Amino acid sequence: MFMRLSVPRPSLHILTRPILSSRNCNITAPSTVMASNSTLAGNGSSETSTYKPRYIDIGINLADPIFRGHYHGKPRHPDDLAGVVQRAIDVGCTKLIVTGSSFKSSRDALKIAQEFPQHVYTTAGIHPCSSSIFSTSHHMHHDESGSESESPSTQPTESQTAEHTPTPIIPICADPDPSAPQPEDPSLIDHVRTPQLIASLSDLISSHRSPKGGLIAFGEFGLDYDRLHYCSRTIQLHSFRSQLSLAASLSPQLPLFLHSRAAHRDFVDCLQEAFGPNLEKLEKGGVVHSFTGTLEEMRELMDLGLFIGVNGCSFKTEENCAVVKEIRLDRLMLETDGPWCEVRGGHEGWKFLVQYYAREREAREKEEAEAKAKAEEEARAKKEEEAAKALADVSLNSNGGETENGRSGNGNGNGTPADASGTSTPNTSGQQQQPGQKRERRKKQPQPPQQQKKNAKKESEVPERFKVVKKEKWEEGAMVKGRNEPCTIERIAIIVAEIKGVSVEEVCEAAWRNTVKVFGLEE
Repeated sequence: MFMRLSVPRPSLHILTRPILSSRNCNITAPSTVMASNSTLAGNGSSETSTYKPRYIDIGINLADPIFRGHYHGKPRHPDDLAGVVQRAIDVGCTKLIVTGSSFKSSRDALKIAQEFPQHVYTTAGIHPCSSSIFSTSHHMHHDESGSESESPSTQPTESQTAEHTPTPIIPICADPDPSAPQPEDPSLIDHVRTPQLIASLSDLISSHRSPKGGLIAFGEFGLDYDRLHYCSRTIQLHSFRSQLSLAASLSPQLPLFLHSRAAHRDFVDCLQEAFGPNLEKLEKGGVVHSFTGTLEEMRELMDLGLFIGVNGCSFKTEENCAVVKEIRLDRLMLETDGPWCEVRGGHEGWKFLVQYYAREREAREKEEAEAKAKAEEEARAKKEEEAAKALADVSLNSNGGETENGRSGNGNGNGTPADASGTSTPNTSGQQQQPGQKRERRKKQPQPPQQQKKNAKKESEVPERFKVVKKEKWEEGAMVKGRNEPCTIERIAIIVAEIKGVSVEEVCEAAWRNTVKVFGLEE
């Protein structure tokens, strides 16, 4: 049961809808995200607008047990999925598309969409590394309803093979381990089970499609030749073609959420077989997510009308960044692909974060210095004005007419101002204090700045918006070290902006428009 919370009226750029509670955690309204992020990249100037960045994370694996506190099958900390979603909202990432990569993960993703309506949406499909279910050698029993149950074997669990977290963990963005590829044997294709699998996938899609139902795209599916130790080329191609046939037959079609890794030629050929040489039969378009291919491959995909999704793995090398530079803004989408694919210090893209935040700090320090100088100047001018006024008052009193006792108007007849008791008040320097003039105190000599303690933490070159802790020291409201979250999508936008030499606002707005258009996420 959900509790409806009151939220502020929608602002210009932050989508604020009624937000619902998840389990025992309440999701609150998005906080204001002012646009220090709108600093123009590469020119050292800062925009003064109050643009609020807005993001849609097109690829986040929230169905992975790690977001429920389970690592390698063992509970390490409480379920903090609601906190993960809240942190995303806090940075302006108000819409999340959870990727389905198997029957189980697709169903789990749909449950999450029900927990967080209007914020979480899903896809449904069979990832190439999960495509061994189309093989006769697969140990997973599959019935007509699409449910799966593991038969006794030494195979990894379904969550390990399908959730991108095999044993040992080898996430999508990690280096491949092709030491034991699956055999390339066409006779292993299960032609009996395939129609059942496709029928089950069709039923799953038809019963949940539409933004209201949560399911908005077909996928994640495609080809991955970097990890043939999960599934052979033969089986992957069979799985991809079978799903493309289903996708083409849907009326209306769904946009495609595609995966291509080291398989570009076969990938494009399969798409053209299903939708025509120019993909003219692809009604809703599609995105090739987590792109790490070559410049030529990226250009061919854009020419076919497809969109390009980028995350931390898209910035690992100098070549990767050169490709990102050439992605047209009208073909760009942003993602985190968490809990993996974070931007790391050893990645080529990290330097763009460093230069961005260095420029931000420089601009902030300059602004603070200018404000301080202005305040000091105003204080000095005020002090001079007060001193001039006091001097004028003294002059007026000294030159005034005599009193009835023949004394001057100062009250003691010798031109010396008198205090309230009628006696003159000399100052400490031997000079007599003037009326209205405060006694000056000897100013303390400025102390030399204290040296920083040896154990004091230096300001990070790339600051963390939220506290980060190890999973063993989990605390509510903190991110878990090594677990990428959708709130880090702002780093993806910053890096793209820095690489392309445009503002973060341009990147955010272009990606927002593209994503809303393709996936039908109208406000």
